[in-house]
Amino acid sequence: MQKENNTWFASWFDTPYYHILYKDRDYAEAQVFMDNITHYLNLPEEAKILDLACGKGRHSIYLNELGYDVTGADLSENSIAEASKNANEKLHFEVHDMRMPFEQKFDAIFNLFTSFGYFENDADNLTTLKAIQESLTEYGFAVIDFMNVQRVIENLVPQEVKTVDGIDFHIKRYVKDNHIYKEIDFEDKGEKFHFTEKVQALKLQDFEEMMEEAGIYLLDTFGDYKLKKFFKNESERLIMVFK
Repeated sequence: MQKENNTWFASWFDTPYYHILYKDRDYAEAQVFMDNITHYLNLPEEAKILDLACGKGRHSIYLNELGYDVTGADLSENSIAEASKNANEKLHFEVHDMRMPFEQKFDAIFNLFTSFGYFENDADNLTTLKAIQESLTEYGFAVIDFMNVQRVIENLVPQEVKTVDGIDFHIKRYVKDNHIYKEIDFEDKGEKFHFTEKVQALKLQDFEEMMEEAGIYLLDTFGDYKLKKFFKNESERLIMVFK
């Protein structure tokens, strides 16, 4: 079966430029979050964790260092090839479409850093939530770490230029048809590139409606990586714990 290469997220996330543009992301903050959330979930020592949409596996590697048995899964073959260099007997990586459930069941499933809502077809969001729930053990928990759409839209920077590794990334942001768009233009080695990131502007209420439809139980919401309370006008993140 041929892989769908016409989906924009498969091609943009598969380029080296995606990783160049975002290489300054704050991973220390992410580690604080993983310390806090694993503590909050009170996971057993050798818990099996799925890092869904793991990219190059940086968070998977950290979770594995905390002593968990971790599987990192991502649609991008390039990212998984890169991540797999770090594999060990308790750290596994595989190419996987998050719309499909896993045969294996996990004690915790993490979907971090707004890795949700990128599908062309909005119905796939519900499909993905159901697949996550089906991949949990009886006592397992899932965590989605999404942007707080309300705050993002209020603080949207319409245009900026980011220079990384000598490449000028011209970035435009706007909201259209309930999606947040980011258009990225740059030149490298005499070649012009254009990519568009598009993520559905899902608010807490949207997640609640989908979860209700899927028979999912939303246990808790947090507004940042220190697990503070969620406030829709000011919180940095929308973090949801469900089963």
